Amino acid sequence: MSLIHPSSLGVRLTQMKNFEPKEHGERGVGTGEEAGEQGAGSKGEEFSSLPPAPCPSASFECPIPKTQLLLYLIPIIGFFPSLWTLYRGQGSREQLAISRLSITLAVTWLLGYFLLATGAATSDFFSLRLFILNSFLTSGYFLVSVWLILRLMQGKSGRLPGFSNLAERVFGKYLS
Repeated sequence: MSLIHPSSLGVRLTQMKNFEPKEHGERGVGTGEEAGEQGAGSKGEEFSSLPPAPCPSASFECPIPKTQLLLYLIPIIGFFPSLWTLYRGQGSREQLAISRLSITLAVTWLLGYFLLATGAATSDFFSLRLFILNSFLTSGYFLVSVWLILRLMQGKSGRLPGFSNLAERVFGKYLS
């Protein structure tokens, strides 16, 4: 894989004759002679990229970077950015839905984890069985999170039939 050095961009821009503006300020095909006189990058100047343009209006929804949605679904760690997004109340409909789902999954796992661990600590007969159930619950939480991450990467919906509805009813009421 070859990389283009920024200093070679000035040379490449001067070789592109048909993309320079005409003398009268209109855009179109130039003669190529203007490129040597007034073209950008003709004297070895660095070519800089422009920052991404902001959204033009509040009614237009900007595309959400997938990495932000994937961050919400990381097990345990994704709970905190999800909570922050819901606390601020700013974000697209998809961001809020994924945040609610992430929080619902994390709280459900945490509640089940502590209940099973408490039961295993207080019981003599069922302790091994409760520890095994606890490990299944934790493995399930991690596998569901990875499965949702893979679904989002494929461009599919990030909804779970039971948990998404629960998240909308419970956390939609209190955190949005």
